[in-house]
Amino acid sequence: MFSPSRRSTALALAFTAMLGCASRAQTLDTVTVAGWSQPISEITNLLAEPDKGFFKAKGIALDYVPGTGGGSAIQTMLTGKADIAFTDPASLYLALDKGEKLVAIYNIYPQNVFNVVAPKSAGIKRPADLKGKRIGVYSLSSGTRQNLQVLLQQVGLTENDVTIEVTGLLNFAPLIQGQVDATAATDTGLLVGRMKGLPEVDVIEVKDHLNLPSDIFVVTQATYEAKKPLLKRFLAAYRESAAWMIAKPEEAAKIAVTRAINGRDEALNLEIIKLRNLSTVSPTTDSKGLGHFDPEPMQKGADTFRQLGLIARPIDMAAVVKSDLIP
Repeated sequence: MFSPSRRSTALALAFTAMLGCASRAQTLDTVTVAGWSQPISEITNLLAEPDKGFFKAKGIALDYVPGTGGGSAIQTMLTGKADIAFTDPASLYLALDKGEKLVAIYNIYPQNVFNVVAPKSAGIKRPADLKGKRIGVYSLSSGTRQNLQVLLQQVGLTENDVTIEVTGLLNFAPLIQGQVDATAATDTGLLVGRMKGLPEVDVIEVKDHLNLPSDIFVVTQATYEAKKPLLKRFLAAYRESAAWMIAKPEEAAKIAVTRAINGRDEALNLEIIKLRNLSTVSPTTDSKGLGHFDPEPMQKGADTFRQLGLIARPIDMAAVVKSDLIP
């Protein structure tokens, strides 16, 4: 039987051990994501981490670095300021063409969310109808232009067959004012335009012609090889956060009010989140789970970019796209 002094010593040692275990349990591995955007409502599943703790539950302290496009997300990662790039296939193709060794590990949005919008009066209902027309794009380096090029290529047209006009992010104003015949946009851009009074329009969905994913997670080959257990935990947490936003869009819309820079309007948040949820799923994710790739469109996208002259060499996407880290 312990004496009082020995009992006290034993209790003290046990308490010290418990504190050590608690300290170890609270140690989190930091994972930094380089985003293509500011913290906007469509990525509420990431922004909700302080509220929901999906990543903390997997032992991860999540950090997000805003960006100005998919290319900037990859550049931020390549400079060592982030572990993972939240980017798009086009930016991946361009980086691979420059010789960067990268791996695509998760299909964030399998659905192509880009489109071309035209007033009913313009009579533009098919890609072939764009020939000879003035078409607005966000910028010459934007996904709107790249996806417009892809769309034109699918029907044997090029940019030489149309007139490209840089309209900026507020691209529906020039459309309403008749400065362009059509404008390249995204699903959320069209949603906001309609809520601000855009009249009846015809919409050509790029996904009906090439359903290239809108966004993917990309890492360097070195990170992929060295941090597989950590990346697996990250993807498990991300997939849980995406599933939560799909299951509870109303809760996500409320959280976006305080977490997203464009989230003041809860009703608008909800509509944007619903659209992003739709782009998160596909027949492949229905059968294999969120995050899985369809190899064919990824390869077709790379081949199309080469045909357009956007990249110089062929890319074997089977060597780039990996699904072994997805839970």
